[in-house]
Amino acid sequence: MARHSAADVLIVGAGPVGLSAAAELRRRGVGCRIVDRLPARLPYAKAVGVQPRTLEIWDRMGLARTVMEAAVPMRGQLIHVNGRERARIELVLPPEVPYGFAALPQYETERLLEEYTAGLGTLIERGTELLSFTQDEAGVTARLRTAGGAGEEVRVRYLIGCDGAHSTVRKGLGLSFEGAALPEEYMLADVEADWELPYGYGLRSSRVAGDGSTEDLLVCIPLPGAARYRMSMLVPPELSAAGPADAPGDGVAHGPEGGRVPELPHVQAVVDRLAPGPAVVSRLRWSSVFRISHRIVDRYGEGRVFVAGDAAHIHPPTGAQGMNTGIQDACNLAWKLALVLGGEAGPGLLGSYDAERRPVGEEVVGRTVRHAAHGIGTDPGDDDPRTVMLREAQLLVGYRDGPLSGPPYGPPDAPQPGDRAPDCAGLTGPLAAYPLRLLDILRGRTGHVVLLYAADPAEIAKAAAGIRAEYGTGTGIRAEYGTGTGTGIRAETVAVLDRDAPPGAGDGLAVPGYRDAGGEFARLYRPGGPVGFVIRPDGQLGARFPLTGTAAAVSDCFAGLSAAR
Repeated sequence: MARHSAADVLIVGAGPVGLSAAAELRRRGVGCRIVDRLPARLPYAKAVGVQPRTLEIWDRMGLARTVMEAAVPMRGQLIHVNGRERARIELVLPPEVPYGFAALPQYETERLLEEYTAGLGTLIERGTELLSFTQDEAGVTARLRTAGGAGEEVRVRYLIGCDGAHSTVRKGLGLSFEGAALPEEYMLADVEADWELPYGYGLRSSRVAGDGSTEDLLVCIPLPGAARYRMSMLVPPELSAAGPADAPGDGVAHGPEGGRVPELPHVQAVVDRLAPGPAVVSRLRWSSVFRISHRIVDRYGEGRVFVAGDAAHIHPPTGAQGMNTGIQDACNLAWKLALVLGGEAGPGLLGSYDAERRPVGEEVVGRTVRHAAHGIGTDPGDDDPRTVMLREAQLLVGYRDGPLSGPPYGPPDAPQPGDRAPDCAGLTGPLAAYPLRLLDILRGRTGHVVLLYAADPAEIAKAAAGIRAEYGTGTGIRAEYGTGTGTGIRAETVAVLDRDAPPGAGDGLAVPGYRDAGGEFARLYRPGGPVGFVIRPDGQLGARFPLTGTAAAVSDCFAGLSAAR
């Protein structure tokens, strides 16, 4: 058996989650291999919803524009029950949110991420299967079977399992995967529909019995292309299996099943019963029977091996939360692995992956199970449509109680450590003749960003000077935490001047400076005076502090990472 050790990280599974992990690692200079047992990308429109938070992450990678040009906007959803329209949901977000909801077939998402990762020098090794692995204090030894059938032994420092609901990595770690299968069977179909549904709108049409149970169901999501939809519906009796015994050998009944393939007449029959008006479906590209389970692991990793995406959590597709949650798993883990592998942080930092992401997974699993039964917006407290939209867009995901979040400062309802760093428009600089967004300033940066805000440029200059005096010249900030080598975190510093600062007030600052010309930064961040922030590589806030204590607060923020053990 050939033995190789050509990368720091081995990623198993080349779906959107595994490719996101590879992309985030490679753009930070980490060598990785990504393998997938399938010989080619599957041409299935499985996960199709792309949330605004995912687009923000891809914006920082420089991928958002490419995705937007390939996707279709999701503008709303029509809700019909027992033949009558019950609701028309408009997918509208506050104007400061830079992206809307989108739909894109999973294979297209994979293609775009694969091309992005290939541009960074990493290609998918297709037809290559993980057979087993062992780990010790120094690394992981993985046994692979390549496309040609040969065996290969790989030695890496870390292993990430993004290999789906039937994950070999999860089983190899011995993680529990508690939950159950929903009793219903569904069928998916990628078709074109000739009907009067407005462009960009989805449809959920159902027939509900007197006891509240769903007897018939049709859910349609628009896809790129003329009149194209991904339709899901209950399986007719002639395609129904015996039940749970139909589950794979691992007992996890989740995802497409082989052997039973719905045909166009099956789809047309459901559309005839439940469409809001006359409709004809055609051009069936793909169809499948599938089952849905809800499960989550007891921990997101052990030692040098981690799981992400469906390998860690599975649940109903309600609200398009699954793939997007998995992509955020990958982003959260990747920047931490990059710091550890680069010697900027100790391995204790990696414990924060489970501490931050598993509570998110638990909330998503529970919420999607409830929404599958009762519909989105039916949870207690869901009477505020704005909050519901922000939550479904994954813009409310936060880690205030996580081990990496600093103490709160300023108004309690202002963005605090652990929260998403809100984007804002109207930032002007000395050279650009047009206003910028905060995302424009963060795009391409791979590390932490220290953002200093004040009306008086002298206060910003003093804070920046304090950083230089404490940590040396340049933009590097040195700190030790965990069991790292002490080379410390590298962070970049930028400044935002209050809108009342006179034009040119930031000239000569030792750090890049922008002016809050539109006042939107002040409105969204509610600084209440000179204040500083640490923005993490994943776009969450790591710290918020008074500008007078910048050096100490930044040091505490980075040193505090050692608490994640």
